[in-house]
Amino acid sequence: MEKNIRKPVVAGSWYPGDPDVLTRDIKAYLKKVPGDGVGGRVVGLISPHAGYLYSGQIAAHGYKLIQGQRFDSVIVIGPSHRSSFRGASVYNSGGFETPLGVVPVDADLADRIIAHGGSIAFYPQAHLQEHSIEIQIPFLQVVLGQFSFVPIVMGDQDRRACQELAEAISKAVKGKKVLVVGSSDLSHFHSYDKAVKLDRRVVDLVQKMDTDGLIRELGSGSCEACGGGPMVVTMLVAGKLGSTGVKVLKYANSGDVTGDTGRVVGYLSVAFYVDNPSRSQVSGKTAVAERGLSEEEKKSLLEHARKTIECRLQGKPLPDLSYASAATQEKRGAFVSLKKQGRLRGCIGYIEGRKPLAQTVGDMALAAAFKDPRFPPVKREELADLDIEISVLTPLRKISDINEIKVGKHGLYVVKGFHSGLLLPQVATEYRWDRLTFLKETCYKAGLPADAWQDEKTEIYTFSADVFGSRE
Repeated sequence: MEKNIRKPVVAGSWYPGDPDVLTRDIKAYLKKVPGDGVGGRVVGLISPHAGYLYSGQIAAHGYKLIQGQRFDSVIVIGPSHRSSFRGASVYNSGGFETPLGVVPVDADLADRIIAHGGSIAFYPQAHLQEHSIEIQIPFLQVVLGQFSFVPIVMGDQDRRACQELAEAISKAVKGKKVLVVGSSDLSHFHSYDKAVKLDRRVVDLVQKMDTDGLIRELGSGSCEACGGGPMVVTMLVAGKLGSTGVKVLKYANSGDVTGDTGRVVGYLSVAFYVDNPSRSQVSGKTAVAERGLSEEEKKSLLEHARKTIECRLQGKPLPDLSYASAATQEKRGAFVSLKKQGRLRGCIGYIEGRKPLAQTVGDMALAAAFKDPRFPPVKREELADLDIEISVLTPLRKISDINEIKVGKHGLYVVKGFHSGLLLPQVATEYRWDRLTFLKETCYKAGLPADAWQDEKTEIYTFSADVFGSRE
């Protein structure tokens, strides 16, 4: 531990250098956070990395959730602000020092991540002056006490780099209870109103766990985040760790603190968590899956989907969910498909239950109408010609024998590495596919070879769907 101790570089400026003052300030931030919780085990956080005066209170919303917990290791991923290099740099020995003491590096886990190869290695210069990792450590020291961690700085933040690093981490942490922290601020030095507009897009994509969309829109300038790569990697790894829930805990910008709204920086705190199983889930079923939806509930969901699209087209506030029944408040995966004159006009959905079903249907109706990249946004004059179909999914079930697949009853979800593809049950019926054709087409949908389903590394899941639709 005496060797390779990385000394603090922003203590005394970005956060207090006196350990008593530092501890007092962090505890004060934590005390102001409501004790709402997230109803599950936190596996990932997105946290800002500005000076505590500006972003400390926002960061506290995430760290409050893990106070007093124990992890086998913590992985903190930040962007490189001062050093240019390819790939990602993993600090793999010694420790990081703050005014609160030295946090040891989990060298074994770090080496396993590096062993993945590619552009992942240890570049000493990447860590010397980088603050995005350091700024997270005092919060972790206060809420966790003793822990070990792996600091990772990303030099590249493109799609390839994110997928490579996420895959390396996911493989290295198997069997461990870990926390992944993505260190990122949002937009920089815009007016208050413009910053809120840009940052709202990041929030929307994170809430939907849309990593592809986030990478794409960060690249196009539709939104900003200096740690977009760490955010994406955290989302990908959290998903691999079983995260089924995401909660945006707090958004603010520097203008909310200083009152200067001319040039602000945005900050965000997000938690990714694994839902605690309810009593109905322990038995392997949910109430809705057990009894299905009533005709009245189906009618209400279809009306809600159409009304949501209509309100967006007319620039009106979106409809509320006050009418929703207990059944439509359960968290369920669902897809909304739009067809015009019998042809697909948009289809987007959630595979697993992240939100109440009624909310999911509204969100996916908007996504299918305006965000399906295969089609232009729906126009107002098209609404009357749209057929809406909703598919409410049962929980995924992993299979090992393809003979378990019942064409016409089951949908398929195929996963290999970072490739995944899903086809709904009605697709196989519509095209009159047999079981093998259905498997091949699902592999194609995942961007895999047709025979990828035979690879032992490919995971195959089945599910059923309650499919219903109407045209007003």
